[in-house]
Amino acid sequence: MPKVSFDVQGSFKRTEDFLLRVSRRDIYRTLDSLAKQGVEALSAATPLDSGETAALWDYEIHSLRGSYSITWTNSHVVAGTPVVIMLQYGHGTGTGGYVAGRDFINPALKPIFDKIADNVWKAVTSA
Repeated sequence: MPKVSFDVQGSFKRTEDFLLRVSRRDIYRTLDSLAKQGVEALSAATPLDSGETAALWDYEIHSLRGSYSITWTNSHVVAGTPVVIMLQYGHGTGTGGYVAGRDFINPALKPIFDKIADNVWKAVTSA
C-alpha cells in the first residue's frame, strides 16, 4: 500500500487564534453592536408623526449552524398592519386616497451593511 507523508513547518497560531475568537463568539458581539447601530439609524430615518413607529425598532440575531443573521423589527401595528410597511411602500386612505411610500429603510441600513461587510472581511483576512 502506498504511503503518503507530510512535513509541516511553521505555526498554526493565527489559525488557532481565529478559531478561538469564533468559538468565543466575538463575531456575535460585533453583530450585536452593529445591530444596535441599525436600530439607531432606522429610528433616526423613520418619518415622524407621533414618533411611536421610530421608537419601536428592535432587532434579533439568529445563529444556525455557524451562520448568523440580523433581523430588524418594528412592533408598531395599526388595524393589523405594520405601520413601517405602510410608510415604506405606501398605503390607501379611508377616503379613497393614496399616500405614496418612501424608501427610508434601505438608505438607513446601507452604512450598517457596509460596516458588517468590512468587519467580516477583516475577521477573515486577519485570521
